[in-house]
Amino acid sequence: MNLADALLSSYAFELPPERIAQRPVEPRHSARLLAVDPAGEGPAPHARHLSVWDLQQELQPGDLLVVNDTRVLRARLEAHRASGGAVELLVLEPWQPVDANVGGADAIAAGPGRWLCLAKPAKRLKAGDVVTVDADGQEPLLLTVLGADPETGGRIVQFPLACVDAAALEPLLLRYGAVPLPPYIHEHDASDDERYQTRYAQRPGSVAAPTAGLHLSDELLEAIRKRGVEIATTTLHVGLGTFRPVETEDLSLLQLHSEWVEVSPQLVDAVTACRRRGGRVIAVGTTSVRSLEAVAQLQGGVLAPHTGPVNLVIQPGYHFQVVQGLLTNFHLPKSSLLLLVSALIGRQRLLDLYAEAIENGYRFFSYGDAMWIAPEAVLSAAAPDSKKPPG
Repeated sequence: MNLADALLSSYAFELPPERIAQRPVEPRHSARLLAVDPAGEGPAPHARHLSVWDLQQELQPGDLLVVNDTRVLRARLEAHRASGGAVELLVLEPWQPVDANVGGADAIAAGPGRWLCLAKPAKRLKAGDVVTVDADGQEPLLLTVLGADPETGGRIVQFPLACVDAAALEPLLLRYGAVPLPPYIHEHDASDDERYQTRYAQRPGSVAAPTAGLHLSDELLEAIRKRGVEIATTTLHVGLGTFRPVETEDLSLLQLHSEWVEVSPQLVDAVTACRRRGGRVIAVGTTSVRSLEAVAQLQGGVLAPHTGPVNLVIQPGYHFQVVQGLLTNFHLPKSSLLLLVSALIGRQRLLDLYAEAIENGYRFFSYGDAMWIAPEAVLSAAAPDSKKPPG
């Protein structure tokens, strides 16, 4: 790792606006796939231009594909204040104060139906304000602002007391909310309700999709299984830590918002069995990477069952414990996701590959194309020790 790897400004790149995908391609598996080959001796990147359908041929019998089964909530609420002014809420997670003994926002105790929300414009919402959410065919929904959270700039909002977790909140959001597409997607469509979910989405709780998984169609998943590849699930609810801009130039000081994750005993068994039979652990998306790696870090490098919050920054210099290969999308400049992928194959090599993708007309971000990083393309210093079982 060189000095530039530790500076946020080193992860910038120019992306023409027309390269930002506005709509997904159909079928899902017809998206383009930039396959990263093992690094050569020179600085030039090595890649092949495929489609996501070809992923089945890149995988090997005995491999394990780990997918994130989180489901995106309809977490965007359009409301209005008593004065009539419009306000938008993005419902993030149940409110959990960092330290109940600290004043300010932390003095607001956790309680049934209390949720942390991003608000726009936030400065208009004060403690005690009541906002109203309207929806066709529904009674107006009244929500009370309890206070502000200085760490995130969000607001703590009181929802009905029964809304204690995402599963309990989801029926209300289905009636009043909308899919929280990223702000760089300007074309919205009714099909987003289905298209901005993976085909295996089961556990409600995310405010953004694990987008690499959007490429996996039912037909491709079936073909992968028929090839002798096992598919296992983890759960990581995508929250503020994924899409909040990184503003720390010195990346040695970077901290990210925690995320809720579950690694089940069944997943641990599947990873252990895969490694024992000589298979490869392949993550679908950076959320699956963070799930597996963060939990392994909590356990001293050994994967074990875990349910709860995790907080792990993965950037160049990181040594992976579990993940050997990755299917991922093309990510925003200066983002924590760009740091994570750089940790696998090197920052300059990744930027060179992005330049090749831009030159060849690849589509970027959530509804865009994908990149395949085979285990052979991962930096030797970053790759897991093949002799050390992760479970």
